[in-house]
Order: sequence, then C-alpha cells, then structure tokens
Amino acid sequence: MERPPSQVRWKEEKKNVGAKEVECHENGGPREDHATREGGEEKLEEGEQESSAETPSEGQNLGLDFSQNPQMLTGSWAEYSSLPENYLKGCKWAPDGLCILTNSADNVLRVYNLPPEIYSYNWDLLTEMSPVLKMAEGDTIYDYCWYPKMSSLDPDSCFIASSSRDNPVHIWDAFYGDLRASFRPYNHLDELTAAHSLCFSPDGSQLYCGFDKTVRVFYTDRPGRDCEERPTLVKKQGQGQSGIISCMAFSPCQSVYACGSYSRTAGLYSCQDGSLLALLPPRHHGGITHLTFSPDGHYLYTGGRKDPEILCWDLRDPGKILFSLKRNVATNQRIYFDLDPSGRYLLSGDTEGVVSVWDTLTAPPDGNQELLQPHLHFQAHRDCTNGISVHPFMPLLVTSSGQRQFLSPGDSSDGDSSDSGSEGDVVMLSPAPEVRQDNALTVWWAGPLSPANEGAQEESPPVVVCFKEALLDRERLEAEQRRGEWVEQQAQFEEFCVGLREEMERGMRLVVEEET
Repeated sequence: MERPPSQVRWKEEKKNVGAKEVECHENGGPREDHATREGGEEKLEEGEQESSAETPSEGQNLGLDFSQNPQMLTGSWAEYSSLPENYLKGCKWAPDGLCILTNSADNVLRVYNLPPEIYSYNWDLLTEMSPVLKMAEGDTIYDYCWYPKMSSLDPDSCFIASSSRDNPVHIWDAFYGDLRASFRPYNHLDELTAAHSLCFSPDGSQLYCGFDKTVRVFYTDRPGRDCEERPTLVKKQGQGQSGIISCMAFSPCQSVYACGSYSRTAGLYSCQDGSLLALLPPRHHGGITHLTFSPDGHYLYTGGRKDPEILCWDLRDPGKILFSLKRNVATNQRIYFDLDPSGRYLLSGDTEGVVSVWDTLTAPPDGNQELLQPHLHFQAHRDCTNGISVHPFMPLLVTSSGQRQFLSPGDSSDGDSSDSGSEGDVVMLSPAPEVRQDNALTVWWAGPLSPANEGAQEESPPVVVCFKEALLDRERLEAEQRRGEWVEQQAQFEEFCVGLREEMERGMRLVVEEET
C-alpha cells in the first residue's frame, strides 16, 4: 500500500504546535501543584482550575492507589524465552497510552497493543500478550523513543526512533513496522557514528542525539546527514560537560533540555542555541543513565549506574539537592524510573526485582538532602526490574525485567563466561542452581481493585469509556488496513495470474503454428 513520505507527514504534524507551547511557557506549568505556586500570580481557565490544583492528570482522577500493592493483569513471557538470555532492556508507554514499546537483548523493538478487556474487570479472561510488530536492528540498541505527537487513530503520526551500534538513527513506522527514514551522523573523520541517546523535541520537529561531548540536532522533515552540532565541551576553555551524552530530557514548560553523561554530570542547555545554562556537580557514584523533569519543570531527577541513589535537584537553585531516593543498583545496567503525570509519585525498579514508590509530597520542605523513605515497595519480578513506565492517564504500570546472567567460575559447562563480566550490561555471578531468570513484560493495575458497587460496573468513568473506544477504533483501523492490503495483494495476484495465463496461451499458439 503506497503511503506518503515521512517528511510530508511530519510537516503536517508540526502545524498545530506553537500556540499550546507558548501558553505553557508564558503561564508556567499547567501541572503545578499547590506547593509550587505563589498566590494570585497566575489565573487558570475554569476548566483547568480543578485539575491543576493537585491532580491535573486524568490518570489520578481515575484513582492511582498506592495504599496497596498493584495487581498484575497480563504480560508477555513466552516471547522472550525462545532465545537464551533474551532479557528485556526497558519498556515505554506510547504517548496516547494504547501501545507499549520494548527493547530486548535480541536487538528487536516490539510493539504491544493494550487489551481492551482490562477495563471490564473480567481480568480472568486476559491472556498472554503477543507483539503486533517487531522491528529488528542490526546490533545492540543504545536508545529508542516514541514520536511525541503519536496517536494510534492517525497512522501517519505513529513513529519510533532508535539508535544502534554502527548504524544510523532509524525512524520506524509503528503501524506497519517498516523503516521510514534514517538520520546519518558523521564524526570529524567523516565516519558514520552511532548516537548513544535520543530525544524528540516536545513539538516533534527536531530529534536530539547524544554523542561523545556533542549533541547533534536533526530536523525531522529533512532525513539524511544534515544536522546542527552543539558541542557540550569547549576544548580551548576546558569548560562544559565532558563524556558521552547518555540520556536527555526536555523541560515540559521551559525552553530547556537536560543532558546526562557518563562523566557523572548533568547539564542544562538552551533549546534555541544549545548554550550551557548550568552544569550540575558530579554527585553520582557512576555515570548518569536516566533523568527526567518534574511536570512543573522545577525539579530534575537523575540516576546513575552502580549508584544506589536517585537525586532530586532544585532547578530554581541549580546545584542544590532537595532529597535522595534509595534503590538497589548493583550493576552497570540502565535502571529506568518514572514519574506519574502529576509528578507526585516516583517509581523505580532495582537489581533485586523490587519496585519502590515514593511520595514526593512527603519530602522535607527545607531541602536538606534527607533520604526520602519509600511509600510502598513490592516484588515485581524474580530478576532485575530494569524498566518501568506509568500510563499517561490511566492507573496502569508496565515493567520489564531481566539481565545478563553468568554461571559461577566453578561451573564446568561454561568456564569462560565469567570473563565477560566487564561488559557494559553487567551482571551477576551465581551458582547455576541459583541463577534467577525472569525475562518478562508485565502490566499492572494501580487503581481500585474492583468497582465500588454494582452500578460502577454498569457505568465506567468517561475517560475509561473514551479509552476503550480508542482501543477498539485502533483495532478496527488495523483490521481495515489488513483487509485493504489483502484485497490489494489479491488483485495483484489475480493480475499476475491473468498475465501468466495470457503468456502460456501465446506460447501454445506459437507451438501450434510452428508444428503446422
């Protein structure tokens, strides 16, 4: 089926961007809570006033409930057991909340559709999830991200960016699984170099790629090698951020982006020209592997490899740490964490498979760097929980697990396995009988475990109804497209058969004419 080129689709996506962002920049974060507001300074629209006070997100309106352990709903296990040591490396909800994207050790990106049955409360009917798309990269995947304007109801906006070793940055069609575009970064020797981190600008018009002491900015309507180079370290002056840029994030309400590096530092940069605004001191024990802004843009959370703490930085006083969050990270593996849409709850897995939930509203107001105790923790997996993602507006979590396992040096079946322990993805030396393998993707319900009464079963909240309709619309759209592709293929096959039949008849006539 012929589709318009990605450049045209991306240009159309950018038309409806400016106004909303300007409003956010001028009025401050639409998700600010009471603690970050000053009375009477800003006025909100009537429709925003209630939701912006403390719980601006639809997800929290539906009842994120961390007074009890989340309930496991479904997941994917068999998909990652066909190959040995095919552990997951992370999971991310799509911006519209209808799909889940995973990365795994077999260098394949997988897309899962969320089952609509989740909202019927008939959870016993849920079966194991299977991916609807698989996109294979040629080597180890460094980073991947969704297109921020992605909507499953508009296939032309369904895109995924990925970067892998010795390969260009690829743009994948998240509806068909096809490769749609490539961005080719070259170094000073004109050699193709791989990006270590990726992040779309909030409007989707630019793709930021992290390299060694450099950020390259590609414009999404111009695939190819043309890009803007933004060095993070000025060699002559010896000032700036050194090391490989390992992760990036954009402030939701300011024209600022943050870069974390393996040099244990985090830098704040201007989106306009890439100038360094602030360089946070190296307080982590290992290189920074993940960072994220709070929804109001006032705080930055950073986490590192082989580092037991997540740090909360106050960006109104750059360099000041408000509090830290303790987790068990004993390896170099990237362990993700995530905030709920309101910015109240922060969730993270750890090397032991435990998921911890912190309530940031209980943090000390004076910011004396105290250790914030977890509000809740539960055993999500038997192995390392490396990925966690909170649904954009529903009380759902998704977690991924697994890590590279090594047998003890005394095990005769694999005497050389311990030599690989210095590689980046890390891991555990343990006797063969005690090796814990749990390579899985799991979906959790973090809301009320059952309707309050029978009437609640009959009438779902409006957002749930809309969400279920969107899921069904996506399935119908996919089915229609599959039918359209089948009809087109059938027509092509019939046309081929007609041509073949005509050729055969023509050949038979020639044979008869030669014989006569």
